[in-house]
Amino acid sequence: MSLNIHVIKDKILSENWFVLRNMTYELTRADGSVVRHKREVYDRGNGATVLLYNRHKQTVVLVRQFRVATWVNGNHDGMLIETCAGLLDNDEPEACIRKEAVEETGYEVGEVRKLFELFMSPGGVTEVVHFFIAEYSDAQRTTSGGGVDDEAIEVLELPFSQALQMVADGEIRDGKAVILLQYLQTSGLMSGNSDKSD
Repeated sequence: MSLNIHVIKDKILSENWFVLRNMTYELTRADGSVVRHKREVYDRGNGATVLLYNRHKQTVVLVRQFRVATWVNGNHDGMLIETCAGLLDNDEPEACIRKEAVEETGYEVGEVRKLFELFMSPGGVTEVVHFFIAEYSDAQRTTSGGGVDDEAIEVLELPFSQALQMVADGEIRDGKAVILLQYLQTSGLMSGNSDKSD
């Protein structure tokens, strides 16, 4: 289906941290009919995330931190278990996840593997997230992690089986983490049954 888009109004409502826009636009459908929409669009830039895994130990590295938006939406203490992630700013996605891995988890990863790019909330948020996985070893831990500046990030090294059970039990509710843990489960990487060149 092909749509012709005509923007009528694009008004910036806020630029305090990211950009919130109020947009009015018309869509001309394939049958010639025109529909007008008014939407708010939040542009927070694009991001990248990485799941660190160790096949020998059968473990993964996740982080736990306070996320105010989850607290506002009913997460009683606001704490969320996630994969390591960050906004790209001016970095390439791979450079971003390498930097974030050191800052948040303390691991300086070697080879990384990009899996895919996904829109995470396309109804109103512009962000595309680049998803990666990377093997880690104890020898790659160069700092204690924990984030920078005002971040207070707890590093969690968990048995892979426990992390999957935490997803099933609703303890891990971060979309990035769920997607990457399930990818790791279905890919066979943790059992040694997958070709890394897939």
